[in-house]
Amino acid sequence: MQNLGYYNGRYDLIENMMIPMSDRVHWFGDGVYDATCARNYRIMSLDEHIDRFFNSAQLLNIHLGFTKEYLAELLQELVLKLDEGDLFVYWQVTRGGKGLRSHCYDSEEKANLWITITPEKVTKIDKKFKLTMMEDKRYRYCNIKTLNLIPSVLAAQLAKEKGCDETVLYRGDIVTECAHSNIHILKDGKFITHPADEYILPGIARAHLIEACRALNIPVEERAFTLDELFVADEVIVSSSGDLCNSAYELDGRAIGEKDEATLGKIQQYIVETWLEA
Repeated sequence: MQNLGYYNGRYDLIENMMIPMSDRVHWFGDGVYDATCARNYRIMSLDEHIDRFFNSAQLLNIHLGFTKEYLAELLQELVLKLDEGDLFVYWQVTRGGKGLRSHCYDSEEKANLWITITPEKVTKIDKKFKLTMMEDKRYRYCNIKTLNLIPSVLAAQLAKEKGCDETVLYRGDIVTECAHSNIHILKDGKFITHPADEYILPGIARAHLIEACRALNIPVEERAFTLDELFVADEVIVSSSGDLCNSAYELDGRAIGEKDEATLGKIQQYIVETWLEA
């Protein structure tokens, strides 16, 4: 298959799939999701993504009706049906829904499981990013990977319209994350990243970067950092499941980073050797 869509046990090409209008996602975006990449049919960091997915569902009181083991086996089974092995693997659950539109829900109703799998390659780790920025106006549930993504959609569109790769979000003078990535800085040999609180998504790639730095004896600081700190950082790093450890060189026309390529190179090499080639 060139791509695959799945809904509660049925699957076909995405363009052939149909979703019931009673699904609460249509009215409320009521659900959670997760996603990662596959390389040569191997799904990257699958257990970590599934753990985060189950945590998101629990925080929204969504009754999944299946185990982590079931989901892992199902995703791997479906990946093998594709014609090529470098893929974007996406899954979500919505909070059921059988009747007419109602804000209240049945906490015992089994969720609807959606999966889409499409060809996609991980961004080359040596690609350098051009950034823009906007105020972070999201609510304080950023740690839950919900389907309510309008602020991220607007931020991603802003980057596209400005010819940039990502949009940096900030609250006051504090940098939080990007439209669909985490952001970090290197300064004086230290790796600095926003703490995993309710203002950012706890990225799986972020966790691997922290692991890489500790393995390389690079000090790690999990703390809030400011826009001023970002502009004077030695390196600015953007990370996600598709952009594992890419540095940035420009933010709204101002040069940033590119002052500690030695430390950056060590981290990128570690990521390639332990994550991409493992």
